Amino acid sequence: MFEQIQPFYTVHSLHCSLVLDCRGSAEGIKNGPAILYWGVRLAAGTSPEMLALMATRQEAQACMPEEAPIALSPELGAGFQGNAGIQVHREGGQWASYSRIESVTEDGNGSLTIISICPATQIKVTHRLALDQQSDMLTATTELTNIGDRTLWVDQCNAPSIPVPMHYSKILGFAGRWGNEFQRQPVDRFMGTYLRENRSGRTSHDSFPGVILHTEQTNENVGAAYGLHLGWSGNHQVRVEEQFVGRAYAQMGELFFPGELSLEANESYCSPTLYGVSTENGLSALSQCFHRYIRSTLRDFPRTEKPRPVHFNTWEAMYFDLSLERLCTLADQAAAVGAERFVLDDGWFNNRRSDSAGLGDWFVDETIFPQGLSPLIDHVQAKGMEFGLWVEPEMVNPDSDLYRAHPDWILSAKTGLGDAPLLLARNQLVLDLTRSEVQDYLFDCIDGLLSQYSISYLKWDMNRALSQPGGTNQPGGAKGRAVTHYQTLALYRLLARIRQAHPTVEIESCASGGGRADFGILAHTDRIWTSDTNDALDRLRIQNGFSLFFPAELMGAHVGPKDCHITGRSIAMATRAGVAMFGHMGIEANLLTMEESDKTELKAAVELHKQHRQLIHGGDLVRLESAHNENSFGVISTDRQEALFSYALLDSHRNSAPGRLRFCGLDPEAQYNINIVWPLQPSSISTSILDVINGAVISGDALTNFGVQLPIMLPQSLLIFYLQKR
Repeated sequence: MFEQIQPFYTVHSLHCSLVLDCRGSAEGIKNGPAILYWGVRLAAGTSPEMLALMATRQEAQACMPEEAPIALSPELGAGFQGNAGIQVHREGGQWASYSRIESVTEDGNGSLTIISICPATQIKVTHRLALDQQSDMLTATTELTNIGDRTLWVDQCNAPSIPVPMHYSKILGFAGRWGNEFQRQPVDRFMGTYLRENRSGRTSHDSFPGVILHTEQTNENVGAAYGLHLGWSGNHQVRVEEQFVGRAYAQMGELFFPGELSLEANESYCSPTLYGVSTENGLSALSQCFHRYIRSTLRDFPRTEKPRPVHFNTWEAMYFDLSLERLCTLADQAAAVGAERFVLDDGWFNNRRSDSAGLGDWFVDETIFPQGLSPLIDHVQAKGMEFGLWVEPEMVNPDSDLYRAHPDWILSAKTGLGDAPLLLARNQLVLDLTRSEVQDYLFDCIDGLLSQYSISYLKWDMNRALSQPGGTNQPGGAKGRAVTHYQTLALYRLLARIRQAHPTVEIESCASGGGRADFGILAHTDRIWTSDTNDALDRLRIQNGFSLFFPAELMGAHVGPKDCHITGRSIAMATRAGVAMFGHMGIEANLLTMEESDKTELKAAVELHKQHRQLIHGGDLVRLESAHNENSFGVISTDRQEALFSYALLDSHRNSAPGRLRFCGLDPEAQYNINIVWPLQPSSISTSILDVINGAVISGDALTNFGVQLPIMLPQSLLIFYLQKR
């Protein structure tokens, strides 16, 4: 028996409102729940009935008399001609879901739970939506339960669908590759489907699970936009579809391989969480909402109040050429320039002299460290630094003791019927984490290291995609069935188990750079390695895209060698350090061969970062509108008392002299002291702003609306301004 359902349900946050349309059930029509409105907070005098009245649509020619709604999970049985949110079957039958709302529950704190039943397919669908009161973040999931007595095959179960206003005519997606992640990809919305799919078994370098939908007028500082992100570290799809009838919607969800997911009687599957922001104030405001939510909700571990220590990572300084003596000397130099954490990267474990052997054998190589890691750790800690260690637990080299003992522990495409050959990538195969014995082995290895040694940090890497994700431990004993979904959940369980055993150890999510960056992995990790490239110019673009969803304190940003080993570009220390300063700062260069002048400048940059670390890692990010050859942004304290602004010139101007830098986000009524704080010795070929600006007092109104004249600069150089309210 279905309870009486109200036609509309409305929840509010500080600045937003969400109105859910449940009229289909109230009128006895079997339509699923749908979002009627999501946007700026509605005035007290605005009712859902007013919105529904104004949204009345007429019958379009050559169409159904009444369009199937863009429900939270649009349904095939309801005649929806787009992508159904849930797609299931039982051996080819019972595929046309047509559900009716059974109950709606409000918790009084911005959350709704809607339960619907489809007798035809024998499924129960539970939608959960919530508006976070302070950050205005929308979170939404879809849970599917098999209420029949036979196996239910699940082809798709997306997070709730989001209707997109017609005037949101622009799509901002994300593309990229290794060493060039988080690249903005703007597209005009079109009639048809914008679709990005990822089958790499991780978040991926080339198809970040996020999309921004906005108006023609929207830029960084003004305009309406929706920002959507799927918090999932495995395969996914991002879909934005404009139907020929003039409606549009966005859908995001997990992407399944054929036969990957089935549910037995009373079993359930819940989609990854969809995270959404609606703003009327531009893309920087959208990012600030994501950042506030991460800081207040996702980052709930006790150590989050601790300042983010400046890293030194050994990789680009030493690669596999490790020795205790050189590492100790390197640690001396790292401490001298201000590093607070020393991370020993790849090469420390048995038989690891290159990337072709040793993965899986997580035991300290006694030919390099005869007394284990203790002498190095003691030396690092005596210099006032924490010690961190690189691991890649999910992978195994065929040339390893682990693989020789357990060749059956790997993912493959084997079925016993014309098996595909194993595919190596970076000389690696992938361990099947769904097997309990694999989980136990990896936990025991890592737990042993963390218990034996004073290790405060793990750099957790993943250097290849899951190209043959067939497991050996699936439900029903099916050999070779795809397990990417279960592999991702198994990773989460392993990380959670390690965290529980060692709650003070911080973990970095690395996957050949930014290949595993999403809100799902952030429930288990503390930092994201943004990209394997430390080229400062590439990093400005990468960090720009990253910043749309993630705050600076999670963004690993290192000062690399003068000559970048990925791009071959040679960039001055002032620029390298000025770019790294605005993330979770680190150093990844050989200090033993670095020129003294560069080390002096690097030390000063580290000191400047520490001086402003609280602002960088807690302030509001404001990206400025810039020409293609420029990059500019600011970080402003929440009380508008102080700010840092960065301006970088990537390439030459077309004019002899540049324009002005207009600061955004300041208090227009306030007076600010302004100083150029980086580089140490900014230079100009003739008298310029550099000679007159330091110490000046200028109003926030003038800084925003008139702007500071920029000096003539060399390409690949930057300036950092510090503003402090009088």
